[in-house]
Order: sequence, then structure tokens, then C-alpha cells
Amino acid sequence: MSNKNKKLRSQGWFGGMNKRGFLHRSWLRNQGYPTYLFQNRPVIGICNTWSELTPCNGHLREFAEIVKKGVLEAGGFPLEFPVTSLGETVMRPTAMLFRNLASMDVEESIRANPLDGVVLLTGCDKTTPSTLMGACSVNLPTIVVPGGPMLNGKFKGGEIGSGTFVWQIKEKRKRGELSDEDLLEAEICSARSSGHCMTMGTASTMACMVETLGLTLPGIAAIPAVDSRKKALARISGKRIVDMVKEDLKLSDILTRQAFENAIISNAAIGGSTNFIIHLQAIAGRIGVDLKLEDFDHLGSKIPLLVNLQPSGEYLMEDFFTPEGCRLCSKRSKTTCTCTP
Repeated sequence: MSNKNKKLRSQGWFGGMNKRGFLHRSWLRNQGYPTYLFQNRPVIGICNTWSELTPCNGHLREFAEIVKKGVLEAGGFPLEFPVTSLGETVMRPTAMLFRNLASMDVEESIRANPLDGVVLLTGCDKTTPSTLMGACSVNLPTIVVPGGPMLNGKFKGGEIGSGTFVWQIKEKRKRGELSDEDLLEAEICSARSSGHCMTMGTASTMACMVETLGLTLPGIAAIPAVDSRKKALARISGKRIVDMVKEDLKLSDILTRQAFENAIISNAAIGGSTNFIIHLQAIAGRIGVDLKLEDFDHLGSKIPLLVNLQPSGEYLMEDFFTPEGCRLCSKRSKTTCTCTP
């Protein structure tokens, strides 16, 4: 339901025919923005964690443009802004050291600027919790667009997970199972498209987490980064955030105790990363929900593992999104089963 009587936060910057209004509007006009964009339209911040030093998020510049189209279609005014990007695959010793710093960057970037709603573009492990933590501290209408996993890695007729195979290299080299040529070929084949790691590691876990918290459009978390359906939902997310502003649907309205319980139960079912516990508690603390370690045991320990994905299982995120195979023996590939067609 629309809240027509609520004044847009951004109009505190753009709404006045005075010195401040002149200042804020005139400087933005150097980018070619016409007058009507400043006239009581919801201003949507596109919080982008793109960086060439964060390979998992290397496609998010394109996604920002896709989201902007949806915002404009819904009558909003999209403005993209960069924040600290944490790439676990390149940063040393670990991106976890900088998660809280990144969340402060996001929080103050949102708070200090004329934004009515926010779209968080996320991907690599810490970019999801850090941006969400920062957004929670400001508590505006917010939607998350996860960047999505890479396509399954292909190597010597089989599949390899980018976030799992790397931990097998040392032992394979010791046993003489992986030559220098093999190692280079596996390196090339394991990351064959844009996106974050396609195992159920922290990145995939965080994408599933924000979906089960109710902060994304349904079904978006598992879609591979290069699948056209991911782009379509990114565009629809841009439209949805404008409606959320009109409804005044804030993070605190969505992130209830029940939402956190749903995320805990879902994480147990998919076999998500143990880092889930650290990040979910931090998010709960930012939004003011009392979440204890005992809640994870009480709610999650009785849930059966339903998803057979690496590193605890056999398959990868592309299979999670498009499960196929033999209905009789449940093998992923019909070519490896012994059942009669």
C-alpha cells in the first residue's frame, strides 16, 4: 500500500527553491539530468561492489545498468555509487578483516546522500553481509541483487568446483595426479564465466541467506550470473524498489525474528557455510533482533540436509538451479545411471 503522505527523504536535498536546492540540483545537472528527475521522484541508490580486484563481482557494472532501467521504468531516479569491495580470492590475509570497515562505508554513503531506497549489488563472500549490515543501520527500503554463481567448471570430462578443487591441489600434486599442464588447464576451466564460486561456499550461502530473509525477489539466488533470467530479475528488482519506497517498506519491516529463523532453517537444509552464523548474527545485531548461538542449534540441528552440493556433496550451483537427471536412481546425469530408459 502506498504511503502518499510521506515526504521523500531526497526532497530534503532536491525539493527546495533555495540555495541548498540550487546547489544539489545544479551540480548533478553536469551529468545531463533533466528537471523532471528532481521533481518528487524516489531516488534509488545503486550500491555497487564492482571491482576488478573482486573477480566474483566483475560483472556488476553491467548489472547496475540493468537495475537502472527497472528503476526508470517505475518512475524512480537511479544514482549508482561505489563502496569498498571485498574480494576473498585476492585479498590477503582475508577479506573478513575488512567486513566491518566496508559496512561503515555503506552505512555512511547511504546516510549522507539523498536516497529514498537502495539496491545492493553483491557477490563475493563478504560483500553481501557488509552491504546489508550498513544498510540495516540506516533502515531505508532496500532490495538485494546477488550477482550469481559461475557456470559449472569443466575439466577432463568431469565437473570441478572453483571453491573446492583448490583445496585438493596440494594432495593431488603430492600423488602425481596433477601435472603442471593439468594444473594450468584446470585453472582455466574452473572459472569459465562471470560470477562467484559455484559451490555452496560462503558466496552462494549468503545469496541464499538474503533470499530466505525476504530481501530479494523469489528464486534469484541460485541463477548463474550469465543466465538471462538473472538479468531479467535484476531489472524487475529495480522496479520493485521504487514500489517499496512508495510503500515505505523498510528493512526493519522485513527482518523480523521469523525471517531470521527461516534463514537458519533454510541454511541447514542447503548445507550452507558455517560463516553463515557469523554474518547472520552481525546483521541481526544491526537491525535489533536478539539472535543467539543457541538459536542455530535449536532451529537448525533437526533439519535434514536436502541439497547435495560441494563441498559437502557432489554437485554445483548450476545443478541446484536446474536439477535434471534420472528420476529413478536420482543420478545427476542420465548417461551415468544404469536404469532402463
